[in-house]
Amino acid sequence: MMLRGWTELNGRRLAPSRLEELVCGEDPLVARLGGEFYFEAGSWRGRDMLGILPGLCPPGELQRDGVTVRRIEPEVPELTLVDAIELAVRRRADEGVVALSGGVDSTLIAALSGRPCVVVGIEGSHDLERARYVADLLDLDLNEVIIPPERLPGVLVEVLRVIPEKSPVNVAIAATLYFVAEWAGSRGYERILAGQGADEVFGGYARYAGADDLRSMLASDFASLPVQRARDQGTVGLFGCYLSMPFLDPAVLRAVRALPLSRLVGDGPGKAALREAAATWIPPEIAAYPKKAMQYGSGVWGEIRRLSRHNGYKNSVQGYLTTLERNEHGQ
Repeated sequence: MMLRGWTELNGRRLAPSRLEELVCGEDPLVARLGGEFYFEAGSWRGRDMLGILPGLCPPGELQRDGVTVRRIEPEVPELTLVDAIELAVRRRADEGVVALSGGVDSTLIAALSGRPCVVVGIEGSHDLERARYVADLLDLDLNEVIIPPERLPGVLVEVLRVIPEKSPVNVAIAATLYFVAEWAGSRGYERILAGQGADEVFGGYARYAGADDLRSMLASDFASLPVQRARDQGTVGLFGCYLSMPFLDPAVLRAVRALPLSRLVGDGPGKAALREAAATWIPPEIAAYPKKAMQYGSGVWGEIRRLSRHNGYKNSVQGYLTTLERNEHGQ
């Protein structure tokens, strides 16, 4: 059997041998599999409900010889948000490393998991300084990766090969993740715990404040997550890694959906419900710290803009990226 990620059934982690037994034995319990996974067992293929892990079948399906046999829909416990977040992180804390920026999302995961952490950034960047601060305060095991600016052109070419949407923001995010995964993969880590999805689930973007139809906006952004996952998993997959996403755990999603919309965005910097829950485990001042997107906090976006200007694209980062891609293809 080939298994990427992890599976669980009724709250218990399954060994690959037990999973293979259930699948090949056509046990109906397979329809209740939880976790983040893609597996192949003989003529069988299966993938987790949200499609967190990439694979050769649609999300939430068990297929045999390419034909869907069952839908995979795990039983989801009804928990408070605090308990759901704790469960989601605990399920993933048996291995891996945390991608730490020092914001509420990644700091909460780091504090709950107890896993080693890695922060990446251009020397002097916000995320390096912030991660050092929270790591010192919470006694986290922090590893630092200083991004050499001269490596960025080559990294941009590599991520352009694997991400589906090649906008400047997507490329900058992918380039930042590239250095996280390079460090993790070189040290034998496959799982990278990350805060992806928290902004879409908890209402973390500035545009949510005062929105006329917040429900529709949140739904639309949540629906965009598969494209983001393809970008992120494609990038970290260059080093044999995958992103594990506690905030997209079905238990967390169920707890969030039970809350009134007013509890999500709140009156402050967004993600009010998450920040309130996070203060259970981390200092309130860290829980309340405003969002800084990774491409900005790492300094990668600023460096990409500098490279664009240096190469004659004063007002068009997209033009610079398009030229890089064309040169890679010999056009």
